[in-house]
Amino acid sequence: MNRIKTVLFGGTFDPVHTGHTAVAASAAGIIGADKVIFVPAKQSPLKTVRPAASDKDRLQMIALAIADNPKFETSDYELRKPGPSFTIETVRFFKTALGSNAEIYWLMGADNLDELAGWYKAAELIDECNLAVMYRAGFDKPDFSRFKKSLGEKRVAKLEKNVVATPLVDVSSTEIRKKIAAGEDVSKFVCPSVKNYISKHKLYIQQEP
Repeated sequence: MNRIKTVLFGGTFDPVHTGHTAVAASAAGIIGADKVIFVPAKQSPLKTVRPAASDKDRLQMIALAIADNPKFETSDYELRKPGPSFTIETVRFFKTALGSNAEIYWLMGADNLDELAGWYKAAELIDECNLAVMYRAGFDKPDFSRFKKSLGEKRVAKLEKNVVATPLVDVSSTEIRKKIAAGEDVSKFVCPSVKNYISKHKLYIQQEP
């Protein structure tokens, strides 16, 4: 029986933008994933600032952004938890929920690699799922050699096996929030339904400190 490849894509998605959906689609194609589940975080353990938009708004914007892709889903699992979201706990939840036939991949950006050593139970996470590190096409592949001492050669080899090159999309949620606060148009960065939702609910109109 073929295992069902499921990609978990975590983040604050504040707001979700075309870069998120583009890299998710690209990574899913490279991996050969059957589905991608967007998992918005209530709050990252490594960040002290809470998302600007509410949990409900962020979840709804994701639903709007992925509505046209039948392989894309969203989950409120981390939003329902009372505390910060630890990736290992989320992976274990989905392993149980999806059953033994599921092969779990967790997407992370190469720009977050410096934080990997500080992730909660990082070694166990690599053992229990496929940690797929995304890097921008045209740039050098990420170098995992620095982790050989702390994670071991087998885990580093597994990380190297699951590296995926994704499209170069120059957009960030931070910049989008700043543009909205400044009254600038963000049509190029978010899908029309998300842009309409932001306008209707007057999100991000206050300038960030």
